[in-house]
Amino acid sequence: MIIDFHTHIVPPEVRKNRERFFDGEPAFKLLYGVPESRLCGAEELVSNMDDQGIDKSVVFGFPWHEEAYFKANNDYVLEAVERFKGRLIGFATASILAPHAEREFERSLKAGLTGIGELAVYNEGLSQDIRDRFEPVAAIARQFDVPILLHANEPVGHDYPGKTAVTLYELYRFLQQYQHNRFVLAHWGGGIFFYHLMKREVKEVLKNTWFDTAASPFLYDKEIYALAAGLLGPDRILFGSDFPLLKPARYFEEMKEAGLSEEVITKICGENAALLLRIRENVKG
Repeated sequence: MIIDFHTHIVPPEVRKNRERFFDGEPAFKLLYGVPESRLCGAEELVSNMDDQGIDKSVVFGFPWHEEAYFKANNDYVLEAVERFKGRLIGFATASILAPHAEREFERSLKAGLTGIGELAVYNEGLSQDIRDRFEPVAAIARQFDVPILLHANEPVGHDYPGKTAVTLYELYRFLQQYQHNRFVLAHWGGGIFFYHLMKREVKEVLKNTWFDTAASPFLYDKEIYALAAGLLGPDRILFGSDFPLLKPARYFEEMKEAGLSEEVITKICGENAALLLRIRENVKG
């Protein structure tokens, strides 16, 4: 079973007239202010899954600040999960700084979504104040026993829309503060997994943290797959395409070129996700 852990969908009204949603949503405008930034719906996602041989996808919207927007997007994800039963695994998202965000996460999880994310603080760092304000979200995730997918990015290199000012120090302190939650860090966690080599405390802080591969072909050489598997072990790496940004085939090609064994590729492309999400279907088929 192949599971894509990182895909995005938005409702038709957002796809048809994205400019209408820019006011009051600086993060959305930052990422999607140019027409080349693609948006897609559930039908396009599932069509791509069929074309690329993907069995299931974890799917979520955008972390909107406006309550009407995040409720509409989470409802759209709920509808898509119901419509494409067995194919889509829905996560709930909203800006953690938005009023009533915690209430929305609780509502969405009760309605049938099975995780939280992708969360991001695009225009703020993970200061101590922001980290403390995250506590209600972390508590809800623990109550429902679901993972949280968190945006992260590398602190060096080229700039691009959505690259945040969050430092690895802030990210580390965040994970240290919420060690009892299960986290998936998008985009290889900005490279924080390299510090798994350290002899003191880091391994303990990262023990409940997984890393997805979203946007990897744009960010890293293909050797990162073998390096990450060697540093972390292959059990905490999750294939994520960031569709519609990239198609899965590009990732599969890089994994093979990196020299990963079929056993390791099978873990990254589905088995690890199935275990994290507690999917009881046969993951080897």
